[in-house]
Amino acid sequence: MKVRVDGERCVGHGMCYLAAPSIFQLSDEDGHAHVVSQEVGDDLGDAVLQAQRSCPEQAIVVDTSA
Repeated sequence: MKVRVDGERCVGHGMCYLAAPSIFQLSDEDGHAHVVSQEVGDDLGDAVLQAQRSCPEQAIVVDTSA
């Protein structure tokens, strides 16, 4: 599974970080999210999908075919 944050959509709600803090980090400057690693193991897949569902701006992009 691969994950990324669409920087054009992210406004810094931080919901992704709350769902998967080991995958997402928030910028100290503007609160916008970015991923720590685009490759996500199966053990964190559920958390990443929860982060995607919880994002009000739909800025979390998940590729489950990877």
